[in-house]
Order: sequence, then C-alpha cells, then structure tokens
Amino acid sequence: MAKTTAVHAGHVIGFDGTQHRHIEDGVVSYEGDTITWVGPYSEWTTPQDCEVIEAPGRLLTPGLINLHAHIGGSPLDKSFIEDVGRRQFGMSGLFEMLPARSGAQDDDGTRACLDFSSAELVMSGTTTVFSMDPMPEYNMERAAEIGLRMYVAPTFRSGRWYTDDGRRVKYDWDEQAGLDGLARAIEFIEKYDGAHDGLIRGMLCPMQVDTCTEDLFRRASDAARDLDVPIQTHASQSVVEFREMEQRHGRTPIEWLLDIGFLGPRGPKAIVGHGIFPNSHSWINQLGNDIEILGDAGATVAHAPWVFARRGIALESFADYLDAGVNMAIGTDTAPQTMLEAMRWAAVLGKVTGRDAQRSTAAQVFTAATIGGATALGRDDLGRLAAGAKADILSWDIGGTWMSPFRDPLKNLVYSAREEDLKTVVINGRTVMEERSIPGVDMGELGAALQASGERLWERIPQSDWGEREVDELSPPSLARWGD
Repeated sequence: MAKTTAVHAGHVIGFDGTQHRHIEDGVVSYEGDTITWVGPYSEWTTPQDCEVIEAPGRLLTPGLINLHAHIGGSPLDKSFIEDVGRRQFGMSGLFEMLPARSGAQDDDGTRACLDFSSAELVMSGTTTVFSMDPMPEYNMERAAEIGLRMYVAPTFRSGRWYTDDGRRVKYDWDEQAGLDGLARAIEFIEKYDGAHDGLIRGMLCPMQVDTCTEDLFRRASDAARDLDVPIQTHASQSVVEFREMEQRHGRTPIEWLLDIGFLGPRGPKAIVGHGIFPNSHSWINQLGNDIEILGDAGATVAHAPWVFARRGIALESFADYLDAGVNMAIGTDTAPQTMLEAMRWAAVLGKVTGRDAQRSTAAQVFTAATIGGATALGRDDLGRLAAGAKADILSWDIGGTWMSPFRDPLKNLVYSAREEDLKTVVINGRTVMEERSIPGVDMGELGAALQASGERLWERIPQSDWGEREVDELSPPSLARWGD
C-alpha cells in the first residue's frame, strides 16, 4: 500500500465537483497516483503513515492541459518565423515559412526539439500535452522518461500544400499516403495506448481540413469511435484555407466538417485546432453561424493565441465562443511552449477583440487550460484538484518577485506569474520537478543540441525554400551586422 503524502499550503485551487474554488490554508493529499483529499486544513484529519509537507508560501493548482502542441519542430521557429508574413497568404506562415523550416530540419534536429520541449513543458506547468509530431515512439519514450503525460498522435494527411512562386498555394495529393498514415496511427494506438502506467495515450489527428479527403476524415472518425480515443484536426486556421474550402465545396471549413459527420451527434467528440477563422471573423466578414455549429456539435476548440498574435491575427472573441457553448481549451502550438503565456494572451486578446475588460477573464482561461482540456479528452480525473483525480499538482511560490503582492490566485497567476515561480511539479503522483530541477535533465546540454540543430537548419534553408533564398533573405535580421 502506497504511503499518503499531504501538502499543507497557504492557498489551494480545489475543485468542488462543479468549478474551481479558492481554499485559504488548504491541504491536498495523495496516495500513489491519485488524490485522496482536498479541502481546508481545519477540516483535515491526518491519516496514519502520512508524510506532511508544510508549504505556507505556496499556491497549489491542478496541472495544466496543453491541448495543441507541435514540439518536434517549434523550438526551431525561434528567430526565424517572427516579423515576416505575406498578405497573399493572409499573414500565415504555413505556406512558405513552415515548409522551408521543416524541409531543412534533420532527424537529429527533431530529436533535439523533442528532448528540449518535453522538459520545457514540465518546467512551465504542463502536466498533460497533446503532441502531434514525427518520431512518435521516440517522443513517447522521452516524455515517459521525464514523467510527462502525453497524448501522442502520429499525424496523417492525403495531401500537402506548397507554393512554387510565393504568390499562390497549391496542393499535391496522394490518397494512399493518407490511408497508410491512418493505418500506422491505428497500429500505434493499439500497441501503446496506456503504456508507462497510463501516462501515454493515443489520439488520432487527420492533419488539416484542407489536406485530408472526405474519405480519410470518415475513416478516421470511425476509427476514433472504435478505439474510443480523441480526435483533432486543424481547421479554420487561415484565410487561405477558408477560401480554398469555399472553392472546393461551397462551404466553410466548419460547415464541411459538419456535412461529412466529423462534427455533430453522429461524429466523434471532435477537437478543432485553432478555429480562429469562422465566417464571422472580421478578416472573413460573412454571414453565418460557424461558432454556433461548434457549440451545437459539442466540439472543443484548442485555442493557441500566441502563434496567431505574432502574425497580427486574433480569435474574435474567446468569450463569444464560450457564450455559444463551445468547450474552450488552451494550447501552445509553437515556441515558447508555456501555458502561462498562452493563458495570458488568450485573456488579453479576448478583452481587446471583445472590447470588454470584464470578459475573457483569468478564471475563464484557467478553466479552459484545465477543465476544458480534460473535457476534450474525456477525462474527469484530470485538470482538477479533487478526490479521485490524478495527482497532477503544481506548487507556485507566491512570495517571489512576480507574484507579490498576492491576493487573487488566478489573477496573479494569469497576468503576473513567470515560469520561475513554479517550483514543484507532481505528475501521476511522481515528483518530476523539485525546486526547478528535473532529475536527469541538463537544460544547458539540451539548449546546446538545439543551437547546433538550428545552425544546420539555417544553412540548409535554400535547399527547401521554393525561391532558394538564404535564411537572412527569407527572414531578415532585426539589426544590420556591425560593419555592414
């Protein structure tokens, strides 16, 4: 029988069965991988054989659920993909910058990204992540070694986008490749779902609404129901994609997903990655009800605000999706892989686009980053501190530079906290980070491997760019070099 561990903290964000609640002078106890008790210290009775950790200057919160992350390449976006964008591509980096970066990246670079990102996620509070990346077996093993809970999705698609002139987006189709990819994903799930004491779970990801055929989507939806796993696709993520789907089908991306049964009562509980361009978005400016369709379908939107904000794009507006009944979750998508930044951008941009300071609140985005993600995954044992839930616990220092003065835990966390305020991370009952140290992880070594990968990649950019441009032409430096 496992020994009980109890943390007696100054503040706890507990879950009362309906919503998060602030407990002053609270206790969270856990045995093995499961929380056994949460509540005020005044109501707690110490069980026998219990280790009590006194933490008066700490805030305990549930672990954060990152529902959309590309960790196998996104660290190499840094200093390459920012401050560039073409209006003919709707400012998206998908059609010119991403193929250039991906094509120049080697396998050692992918491994360096996965190694670095898994540690980065833990160090910034992610305890569960949905990862759609190459090398799923390596990715899985690295996550399990660190102790990160991961939903692994070997991606697949029927086609790929490209440009050969920097003006138009074209598609190269290979339906068999999509079917083969789906078969590999199913095989991976059947083999590894539940591995490493349940830390590793499988998930399906037909990659993008505009790169997968109707047949592939229908087969993937059927497989998700048969395997009882979540499914996610990228949809309504660019103006180019929106117009492409209109031209093919006379329907918006969301309407088409409803038409083919990916969304709706007959479909799986689907997750839409981004969903940032419904027909009501100001950049689209059409009559329609895409957001209502998502809400009526019981769908989740995995909102990753930073990847779009850096290109001048924002979801309009976070609170409007909630009002329509959409289950909102939060993801990082790209570097930095920190849910603190993702929550902060979601809240602030929601206020800007909604023109209302009292909406898109800290409580709403924190709930999305916890309960919203758990709901999407069909897990009532994640995203909360409650008896019976998995022991995924974050311990924050509330007396440091960024959290002082401390009054409202969620406002302090969402609007002021920094990653260094997070001191201890427990996942599945295992302490995976203590005083910002992860056993067996040397961030200096991981950073050096990532730097070397970046230098190789930048040198090879002309080989993968349609215009054979050098990296400094494709992504101009912010400053001229001394002497030039």
